[in-house]
Amino acid sequence: MRIKTTFGPLVLVLSFILSSCSESEIGPGPEPEAMAEAGRWYSQPQVDTGSVVFANNCAQCHGDNAEGLVNDWRARLDDGSFPPPPLNGTAHAWHHPNSVLLQVINNGGAAFGGNMPAFENVLNEADKLAVIAYFQSYWNDEIYAQWQKMGGSN
Repeated sequence: MRIKTTFGPLVLVLSFILSSCSESEIGPGPEPEAMAEAGRWYSQPQVDTGSVVFANNCAQCHGDNAEGLVNDWRARLDDGSFPPPPLNGTAHAWHHPNSVLLQVINNGGAAFGGNMPAFENVLNEADKLAVIAYFQSYWNDEIYAQWQKMGGSN
């Protein structure tokens, strides 16, 4: 006995529609570094600018994708300083409000036991905020929400 269904034509039409879309039309999904999440303080142009500023000023110490360059960023180096931490949400940067992140960018990392140089006279205010936007774009929604609850955008 054969059962007649009406799904056949629908499946055929859907298959045709989906197969005719190019990857650029549906896309693989946004990458963290390329997308400012809805509800976040920054804009996509800030993330884009921050990507360039970060690559030129920060990546050599914090990694190309803000992932850090050492496994244990909490272990002191031979000179007694701490290595540059990851900024992608896997270390402690998300515990600090933007005001503290800007202080570190401006004054360097000595106050936190690091060797990061001061960028106060190297980067303008917009570029500093763009760098923060860039590395915060790597933070997942849970980390970002916790940061906001702690008063992060202050």
